[in-house]
This record gives sequence, structure tokens and C-alpha cells, in this order.
Amino acid sequence: MPTLLLYYILLHFLHSLSATSPSPIPSTIQLPRPLSTTGAVSVTDFGATGDGTHYDTHAIQSAIDACSPSSPSSSTGATCYVTFPPGKYLTATVHLRSNVVLDIQPGAVVLGGPRIEDYPKESSRWYVVLAENATDVGITGGGTVDGNGHLFVERFNSVKNVMVSWNATGDCLGDECRPRLVGFIGCTNVRVWNVTFTQPAYWCFHLVRCDNTQIHDIAIYGDFNTPNNDGIDIEDSNNTVIKRCHIDTGDDAICPKTSNGPLYNLTATDCWIRTKSSAIKFGSASWFDFKGLVFDNINIVDSHRGLGFQMRDGGNVSDVVFSNMNISTRYYHPSWWGRAEPIYVTTCPRDSTSKKGYISNLLFVNITAHSENGVFLSGCEGGMLSNLRFVNVNFTYRRWTNFDGGLIDYRPGCQGLVKHGAAGMIMEHIQGLEVENVSMRWASGGAKEEWDNPLEFRPSTVNNVSFLNFHSGVYAQ
Repeated sequence: MPTLLLYYILLHFLHSLSATSPSPIPSTIQLPRPLSTTGAVSVTDFGATGDGTHYDTHAIQSAIDACSPSSPSSSTGATCYVTFPPGKYLTATVHLRSNVVLDIQPGAVVLGGPRIEDYPKESSRWYVVLAENATDVGITGGGTVDGNGHLFVERFNSVKNVMVSWNATGDCLGDECRPRLVGFIGCTNVRVWNVTFTQPAYWCFHLVRCDNTQIHDIAIYGDFNTPNNDGIDIEDSNNTVIKRCHIDTGDDAICPKTSNGPLYNLTATDCWIRTKSSAIKFGSASWFDFKGLVFDNINIVDSHRGLGFQMRDGGNVSDVVFSNMNISTRYYHPSWWGRAEPIYVTTCPRDSTSKKGYISNLLFVNITAHSENGVFLSGCEGGMLSNLRFVNVNFTYRRWTNFDGGLIDYRPGCQGLVKHGAAGMIMEHIQGLEVENVSMRWASGGAKEEWDNPLEFRPSTVNNVSFLNFHSGVYAQ
């Protein structure tokens, strides 16, 4: 597999650039601004109060528009910074322009409004900060963008909050009709760094049809019991780099999606993740292909699922590397997708009308996992898994929560939740699996769910399997 070999060499080069593991909280690094800046304008010069009570939308938008190169007062082609001094700036949606960077200084908070009239008519444009078809745009400064997410909770629940929905507009349906925090749609040359995003009411950071994006040295904090408050959603976007990010949120942390076009060349390195859903999840929006992705040097802590593929709509995945990772997963509750799998790879179609996609050329290398459930690898007829490799991987399985086990989770769609005993690795519909230098240990005695089966598969659907230096066994608790 020459393509995988190339990625294997690339990931070791990436790993050599960082000799230390990612810290739980990323360093706040003040990076130099581009030399082509025209200076800065302050939102306070345009009348912003920063008192957190009065809306500063007009002042913020006026500062952005004056800063934009299209403004008569600005030099075309250079980057201009819109500065937010310390304070709380309550705002409806503000629109970021080309060659403009929001400079949210330490002690400054951009606070999203809680009213439906604070956002555009179309739900697809419900963001606190939105850039559309812009070039050379960004956010930085050391401050915070806050989505006021607690104001969208209709009823707090320790399992999963009940959320306020705006589906009365008819523009969207279900309980997911809530505003996102930050969105870049159809943009080129996006850079976001040294900033904190907190309390999103829905998705936090959303890239749509963007090219050449750098996200680094940011922190994301979402309420742990709020559904759909994803960390970073990369949708139909290419050439994306994510580095040194701290993501602590209730739903999927890093989530590539393909709704209207392919996604390729995504690299995520040196990150710390905790989530009540999947730390890294492909799909479930997966109509087009994913290719050429690298995830390296990532710590996944106390998450409901570690690495997940939910290919449901006919898109294909190929050439993906996961390397140098520590993963711990645990049960939270069946209402959240996931059953504490460290690695979960599926291609079952969403429904009877959905196409079937395949997944090929996945490499898992230098990974240590502690989890309450085993690995689940499930292709389907017409949507096989092929050329999967596990190299230098250590799995330790132990139950320590009181939630019921004994279930396989095929959601969304497919077969839903299915009763099934535990196994170290469950395999279905695979053509080509290599396991090399892999250790699998599980606890015995006193556990709610006993482990006695390291591998489970039917030879009729799993072929071309190779095991080299594979060890499994019981350890005493």
C-alpha cells in the first residue's frame, strides 16, 4: 500500500516536530501579525459600550465595514484588525469581510444574542460571527466568543438537556434549530488562533466549502450535557490544519462531513479532547468522499467514543492515518450515540434509499486505549471495509461505570441498538485486515460485564486477515 506508506512517513515527520504530549490546556501564544497590516480600528470608536446589556451590533459591524479594503478609508489588499478592548459586547449576527481579522483582546467577550430576531432569516446563516465568500479572514486576540448557550436550555438534565428550538420558522425542523457560534462559508485563507469559544447553543466552529484554513492554539468549551454542541465541524472543506487545540464539549469534537462536495487534506495534531460523544467522527453526513487525512499526537480523555466513522449516505473514505494517541472511553448514557468504543468504523446505509459507501486504507499506529467496550469494525454488503491496519496498539478493557452494557450501536439508522455480548474486536464485512504488535487485555471478576472473547467474526464476511505478534489475556483488577 504505497499511499499508506507515504502517510506513515509523513506522520512520523509530524510527530518529530513535537517532542512532548499535548497539555490539557493549550499554551496562549501571541503570534506576530502579518506585515501587510494597515493597523486597527476599535469597536469603541464606533460607539460600542461593552456593557453586556446593550446591543453593540451596529458599532461592531460599522467597524468591520470601515476596516474592510472595500471601504474608502482602507488600503486595498492589506489586513485590518477590528479590536475589542476588555468588556462584554452583546451582539446579533455580525458579518466578517475579506482582509479583516477580529482582534478580541484578553478580557473581551463577544456575546451572542439569545433572540431569534438577532439572526438572519435563513437558519443556514444563524451564527454569532459569520464570514461568507471572504478571503484572508480570521479571529484572534486572546479573548472569548460566547454563544450564551445556557439561555437556550429549556430544562437542564444531567443526562441530556432539553433545548429551546426555533423550528416555528419553518426553515428548519426538529430540536436542532439553534444558532451556531462561528461560521466560515465559502472562504479562502482562514486563520483562527489564540482565542476561546464557549457556550455554543448548537455547533461551535463551522467550516463550509472553505479552502486553506489554519486553526491553532484555541480552546473550545461547550456544556457537557447540551446535544449538538460540536467542537469543530469541517464540511466540504479542503486543505485544513488544526493544531494545539483544547476541546471540551458535549458532542462530536472534530467532525469532518461531506454534504455537497468532497473533503481532502485535513491534518489535526497535538490536541486534547473530552466529549460526551465522539472525539473524532467522520459523518454521519457523508454523501461525498473523504481522502488524505492525518490525526497525530492526540489525547482523548473520558469520551463516549474515541475514533468513529458513520458512513451512511454513499460517500467513500480512503487514506486516513491515526497515530500516536492515548484514548480513554467510557459509557455515559444510551441517549448519546456510542457505547464506549475506542475505535468504531461502520458503513451501513442510513435507510433503504441510501447508497452504500466503502472505507479503505486506514492505518492505526502507536495507539494506547483504555475503554469500557471493544473495537467495532462493521462494513456491509456493497460497502466493505478494506485494507485496515493496526500497528503497535495496546487495548485495555474494563468496566467501571454502572450503565448497562451488552449493546452494539449502529445509529443513526441501520439497526439501531442491538443486544450483543462484549468482545475485544467485532468484525463484519471486511476484506483485508492486518494486525501487528497488538496487545489486548481485559479485566475479569466482579465486573458487570464479563470479557471472555478477544475476537469475533464470521469467516463468510471477513477475509484476508493477518495477525502478527498478537497477544490477548486477562489481568487482575
